[in-house]
Amino acid sequence: MQWTLVIPLKPLARAKSRLADTAGEGVRPGLALAFAQDTVAAALACPGVTGVAVVTDDGPAGRRLAALGARIVPDEPRAGLNAALAHGAATVRASRPESPVAALNADLPALRPLELARVLDAAAEFPRAFLADAAGVGTTLLSAAGGRELRPAFGIASRNRHRGSGAVELRLGAVDSVRQDVDTGDDLRAALALGVGAWTAAAVARLPSGGGRAGGGQ
Repeated sequence: MQWTLVIPLKPLARAKSRLADTAGEGVRPGLALAFAQDTVAAALACPGVTGVAVVTDDGPAGRRLAALGARIVPDEPRAGLNAALAHGAATVRASRPESPVAALNADLPALRPLELARVLDAAAEFPRAFLADAAGVGTTLLSAAGGRELRPAFGIASRNRHRGSGAVELRLGAVDSVRQDVDTGDDLRAALALGVGAWTAAAVARLPSGGGRAGGGQ
């Protein structure tokens, strides 16, 4: 099965405010971009992924991600995360109505292509499926088979909302890199322990703390 991934990215100036305890306001946009670059690069390297559509109105970020091979979809609804994801999925399916699509977080800097492939292979068995985040509260991936609506319900406690919507929860081991999104300093340290991609490693190395452990994620 060939998947198209839809990745949302808010304007970098407003991104990752919960990292304030780890990164100052001036460096958080660069960190958010680095997370997205590593996520997109790993997604495009994943077997079974035929394309990545990034929904964003951030021009500089869009140009950087387009250079990696992503399709940039303007966030025309401008009505929040779930509206952006639904719009991205609809845009993908305007030309490929039966394409299976999956929403993927933009903040998975340790993402490994083969772990993502395992998740997508498992998701292919169900009309809709999702993967909970490392904290067990949110969601990092939501899939919809060809002809099925994505029906995203991301945000606080999205694990319960996606389960309640009828999506099947994927319970897989050894896919930590697909679960480890980054919202807080502790999340970032957990991602670093897994091994982040080159863009995040470089961005973290510029932090005043010196960056801790980084590198080797992909």
